[in-house]
Amino acid sequence: MVVTFKVTDGEQGEWAVLQVSGELDLMTSPVLRQRVHDMIAEGRHSLVLDLAEVWFCDSSGVGVLIATRRLIRSCRGRLRLVLPARGAEEGSHVNRVLGALGVRRLFDVHADLVDAVDEEARPLSA
Repeated sequence: MVVTFKVTDGEQGEWAVLQVSGELDLMTSPVLRQRVHDMIAEGRHSLVLDLAEVWFCDSSGVGVLIATRRLIRSCRGRLRLVLPARGAEEGSHVNRVLGALGVRRLFDVHADLVDAVDEEARPLSA
């Protein structure tokens, strides 16, 4: 079985958006890490990671998310994650993993991309 991992970039207003799909694991997390670093190097410090289509995330994926948070904070930027609370198989796998590890509260989490790029939107509770 071949698993497709894809990261596409775009913009929504002042937000740079990386939409991620597939498995975020030891083999694929370096790709996401590099794309985040590229965005930061371009001076884009308001970043949304849309993880709604990530159906598996291991510890290396969580490590990339935490490292991204640290990097964005060091640039005085903003990071928001899109992690649907409900949907296929009772919600986002990444949402469940971050919750189980007790690190979800570190992130500004939104249910969808529209909400994530809305300056007035409140994050979902941890």
